Amino acid sequence: MGKWIKSGSPWIWMTAGSVSLSLIAVLGLLLMIAWRGLVYFWPSPVHQIELEVANGQVETIIGEIYDRERVPLERVLQSGVELKSDEEFVSRYLIKTGNREYVPLDFRWVLEPMIRSDIQPADVAVFERNKNGNFYGFPVELSFNGQIYTGAEIHDQLLLAIDKAAQINDEAEQLQKVDIGRINYQLERLRLDQRKLELSNALTEAALADLAQRRQRLDEEYQVLEKALFALRDRAAEDYVVVRDMRGERVTLPMDSVLDVAFPNELGFVGKVGHWLHAVAKFVSDDPREANTEGGVFPAIFGTVFMVLLMAVIVTPFGVIAAVYLHEYAAKNALTKLIRIAVINLAGVPSIVYGVFGLGFFVYMVGGSLDDLFYPEALPNPTFGTPGVIWSALTLAILTLPVVIVSTEEGLSRIPSAVRHGSLALGATKAETLWRIVIPMASPAIMTGLILAVARAAGEVAPLMLVGVVKLASTLPVDGNWPYVHLDRKFMHLGFHIYDVGFQSPNVEAARPLVYATSFLLVSVIVALNLTAIGVRNHLREKFRSLEH
Repeated sequence: MGKWIKSGSPWIWMTAGSVSLSLIAVLGLLLMIAWRGLVYFWPSPVHQIELEVANGQVETIIGEIYDRERVPLERVLQSGVELKSDEEFVSRYLIKTGNREYVPLDFRWVLEPMIRSDIQPADVAVFERNKNGNFYGFPVELSFNGQIYTGAEIHDQLLLAIDKAAQINDEAEQLQKVDIGRINYQLERLRLDQRKLELSNALTEAALADLAQRRQRLDEEYQVLEKALFALRDRAAEDYVVVRDMRGERVTLPMDSVLDVAFPNELGFVGKVGHWLHAVAKFVSDDPREANTEGGVFPAIFGTVFMVLLMAVIVTPFGVIAAVYLHEYAAKNALTKLIRIAVINLAGVPSIVYGVFGLGFFVYMVGGSLDDLFYPEALPNPTFGTPGVIWSALTLAILTLPVVIVSTEEGLSRIPSAVRHGSLALGATKAETLWRIVIPMASPAIMTGLILAVARAAGEVAPLMLVGVVKLASTLPVDGNWPYVHLDRKFMHLGFHIYDVGFQSPNVEAARPLVYATSFLLVSVIVALNLTAIGVRNHLREKFRSLEH
């Protein structure tokens, strides 16, 4: 035993066991997040439950069972509920009833002893709407293309009516966001151009007339597009569906407010898989609604990827230049050693401190100076002197700069000195040696630093709350208006979206599954970015392997 301990084998097994336990814990966490997030999109059966309430009255509710739990009977009695039971614990169910404009809460707890009957009607429908969440009920009448449908005909025509409304809504959204948005953008530019001429005392009668003529043309085009938009909205509002809800009332839903419909109790396994894939695709590609508790997260995905790529473009050259200077040019003295210690210590600074620095230096100082120099016509409304995606990328670039510097220096130190001496002996200058020999050989280490930087930057939230991220961004940083890439705009981020949905949502129960789904999506985005960088690193490693020999 003593020889076995002295051989070091126990420490090897202990290390291997620790690594294995860590991997199992990480994989278990990811699987739990994936399961809790992806199961949210699986179509749940819709229950029609009859409850026995006070004075022997019966209440009917329709909805999906979101959660189950057992609670002590004493706790139920203390809450004021009159319940007769011989058991110590009773079961209760969290029911999502939707129809929030007609009921006090679209989530409610139901005690199992109060349930008189629980059935799953085949013809109950779940309507996904652009406002007020889901609507549960039985379709009894459909008006589509001027004809009235009832009974079994509703099922076949309802999907066609939704497709028609979706197509019209897409045309209207395209018209409003792209065409009308372009005109509004150009009108704003004209206003700024006129203000700029006023500040420079160059606003002549000819210039004023030209601006007025251009503004008139835009106004005329705007009027035409506005009429087309109103016509599309009127077409979308022509059709409607009448639904009998859980109160027994007939409610009319305009088709322009209905995004999708499903009959979960009629779906088989294949149908449920198709519905699940459709729901996941919409979650990834749609815009958020209802205070981020409904809809998708596409703007957050786009903002996260765009900001991380912009940060990578900024941090990589600066990190490589700093590492090359410290390793190849800087003297080996106390000052260089102090700089290296400072770089290493920067990696331990709390991220919120970087956010405060970015807000004070980049936003207020640099951005404010840019506004004074280049955008005086827009003042007092700031252009760059306000949080935006460029300042977020710069802040995270400084935050991750130590990682790139240290990793690049490690790669440079592994290159034999004989390679440098041989290049210099053949007549190459030091700059040529660095550019053609040393940096290509160190490129895998540079990519390793970039991978670590991307992994950290993609998950940071605290500094972004100060320098650019918002709860809901009306436009993306990239659009069809010149200069096409708008680095001054605010953006959405998956990390902040998780925080907002999980802790700032007005509807906690509806937002809880979205927290898991968005968390899994954020992990997937980080993994995809890292795998891309790892692929590039491996390609560079194979490409320059011959230089090592």
